[in-house]
Amino acid sequence: MKIEISKDWCLRMAQREGDAEIGAGRLAIDPVFDGERIPADVAEEESPNVAFGRFVNLMRRQRGMSLEQLADDADVDMADLVEAESDPYHRPELRTAYQLANYFKVPQAGLMQVAGLAALKDARLFDEGVRFAARSESTAELTPEEGAALEAFVAVLSEQK
Repeated sequence: MKIEISKDWCLRMAQREGDAEIGAGRLAIDPVFDGERIPADVAEEESPNVAFGRFVNLMRRQRGMSLEQLADDADVDMADLVEAESDPYHRPELRTAYQLANYFKVPQAGLMQVAGLAALKDARLFDEGVRFAARSESTAELTPEEGAALEAFVAVLSEQK
């Protein structure tokens, strides 16, 4: 079930808040860093998921596919793909990550971890995911560096069980 939030609803809720301070994401949890870390269960829930979106984007572009074509070929919801590629905090549907792992021929468990749907079992996967996301940029064609970053990420992803 998807919940649609309209602009009017957001404006009504903002008016109800009055002059109260409001925040979103990590800032709402800990607006002033006092040396204590955000609890792990909250940090995982709110942490960026940029590696998954970049992975999907680069794998799709490497194959010269549109989002619509990938959604059709992998049998996933196109809206979930759009969100995954554009929103670093988006958590894809479990089925989407599963179908994409099968379609791209990468281990399901590893892609589930990258998607934020399963706990990370190897810190290397997180570190390589961050490196991968940092080195990739959205362009029409993959650069040699993006291709190398994608291959390195797929290699580490394939090692996960």
